[in-house]
Amino acid sequence: MDQTGTFVVPDDWKRRRIFRNVIVVSFSFLLVFTAFQALSNLQSSINCDAGLGLASLATIYATLILSSMFIPSIIIRYFGLKWTMATSMFCYALYTVANYFPSWGTLIPASALVGLAAAPLWTAKATYLTTLGIKYAKIADDAPEAIINRFFGIFFLFFQTSQIIGNLVSSLVLKSEDDSTSDNSTEFTCGAQDCYTETGEENATTYCDPPDKNLTNILLSVYLACGIAAVFTVAIFVQRLPKNDKKEDDSTCGLFLATTKLMKETRLVLIIPFTVFSGLEQAFITGDFTKSFVTCTVGVGWVGFVMICYGCTNAIFSLFWGRLAKLTGRVFIVLTGTVIFAVLIVVLLTWTPTEDKLWVMFLLAALWGVADAVWQTQINAIYGALFPSDQQAAFSNYRLWESLGFTLSFAYSNFLCVWTKLTILAAMLGLGTIGYGIIETDERRLRRYQPPSSGGNELNTKL
Repeated sequence: MDQTGTFVVPDDWKRRRIFRNVIVVSFSFLLVFTAFQALSNLQSSINCDAGLGLASLATIYATLILSSMFIPSIIIRYFGLKWTMATSMFCYALYTVANYFPSWGTLIPASALVGLAAAPLWTAKATYLTTLGIKYAKIADDAPEAIINRFFGIFFLFFQTSQIIGNLVSSLVLKSEDDSTSDNSTEFTCGAQDCYTETGEENATTYCDPPDKNLTNILLSVYLACGIAAVFTVAIFVQRLPKNDKKEDDSTCGLFLATTKLMKETRLVLIIPFTVFSGLEQAFITGDFTKSFVTCTVGVGWVGFVMICYGCTNAIFSLFWGRLAKLTGRVFIVLTGTVIFAVLIVVLLTWTPTEDKLWVMFLLAALWGVADAVWQTQINAIYGALFPSDQQAAFSNYRLWESLGFTLSFAYSNFLCVWTKLTILAAMLGLGTIGYGIIETDERRLRRYQPPSSGGNELNTKL
């Protein structure tokens, strides 16, 4: 107690309390996305009839586009950060429930609900961790940026682990399905020649062989338990911040107007193809690679194991590329990722998967994770560096165009052959490389002719 008799909370206790909230929030996201990410990877296999699974994923990202620009400020203003997270996580649990009874009347509305809940969930999480980081920095007399980066590092350690756990669970549950899987080689063409609809060609195929319903229900029960546990974890153990820590926004349409206004910037237009490619390539590995290369060849039980490999390399190289950028500069890393993606696309176009070449699928998934890590780390950094005074609108554009890539990929998956989708990926990658090259060339020219004291939007990194 102080001299007035008031009980004073020790700084160490305050720091421990803040750190506990960071761990609890991170753990709740691990639970939610253990279920959601693994279930997304399986949608093209367990709900393949009439392309329902891929349609549900397209619905999620289509509604996410609208949600990102309009809904977060409204929900957070009235519910606060804690209950926004809890309510949004409950929507993810409802999506799992809808998968028990998959139909166009159940799964599509549940997918739309997830899309609407996703933006408030991630915005509330980011605001909550940032607020805790600022509080912790004041108590510890440390730099806020360093503490915030540390808290987000802890969060993404938990988040990336969810990819591994969720896929491991799916493989352990569904692996027994492979024992009764018949040889598909006489009925279906796997790999780049797999087509989701009859095209009138002799080699057109429509591969759809969902796992046993009882096994699927067991898997869904595990995922539903994770989702419910996440909701209760946030509701019971996460500290509710004071009202003045809620996200305020005087104009609901303010972010939308700022986002659309920024689209007039030439540099944003040039970086859009790279951003759309980010959504396209993530959707391809989730929906097309898992079905047309893995499930079609060796069975759905191997999907989780292959995607674990993808998740591990993605997490490891997300850290690696971030550190390497300080030494080599961003251009080298982006070009490395571009080359890896280009090689992978060529291999997938020319290689026909077989059971005795299972190791190749693991290798391709691992390399895809390496290349995707470039996009997840460097493209975000590029947006922040190009538009330092309009970061909220810039990242809103990033979410919008990446979500558009997801939506387009999942939407046309029901109508195009895999080789066509790979061709689209290659074209978008090439267009994005040209746009990025123009941006970097322009930045070099500006640095060459501007005096050192001039301010400007520069890519603050070694080139």
